[in-house]
Amino acid sequence: MPVDPAIKANTPKCELDIFQSTPSTYNLNLIPTSTSSSPSTFTFPREYNFPPFFTLQTSLTTLHAQSQKWASLILSYCRAQRIWKLSLIDAIDSSLFHNKVLNRRLALNDAREIVQFMRKDGRAEWVGKEGGKEVAWIWWRNPEEWAGAIAEWVDETAQKNTVLTLYELTESEATMGQDFHGMDPELLQKALAILVKRGKAQVFGQDDQQGVKFY
Repeated sequence: MPVDPAIKANTPKCELDIFQSTPSTYNLNLIPTSTSSSPSTFTFPREYNFPPFFTLQTSLTTLHAQSQKWASLILSYCRAQRIWKLSLIDAIDSSLFHNKVLNRRLALNDAREIVQFMRKDGRAEWVGKEGGKEVAWIWWRNPEEWAGAIAEWVDETAQKNTVLTLYELTESEATMGQDFHGMDPELLQKALAILVKRGKAQVFGQDDQQGVKFY
């Protein structure tokens, strides 16, 4: 893949290799599932240590490869940190976009471009009006996949015909170790709505008094 001449002229070949190949799809099975990871212990990919990674390229083929690498990093970081909604304004100063050792940072507008790339690939969704592009859902699992994960847990733990509060479903010891433990309430509603539509659940009650029965 071609690399921008201005970057190529001043960048060692080993650093340019980070743009040469990338998977065509995200392998979410390789994304860490630990709930105890912190920014200081999260393992960043090797390209995070190369300055060109923080400057979006103008060559379309190179930019596509670079965008996929950024998308994979955002997905893995958000999963490890249990981030459901990503505020770009807040995150731009975090270790996700700012490598303090290199003193390099992805620009806010470039971060928006990466999230927009993820949106087109079905792995992100802007919250509120798209024109704002300040906060986005990061779908390390999308609502359909979350619905499937919850349904699988219901089957494995014999919870069919059992009534659970939404708090019990996401905050109790019974779901410790499950990816949906601690889930954002709004995302939980999206996943449950899918199960309701499939005839596998019924949600009743209002606000913080809601419960769900699985079938």
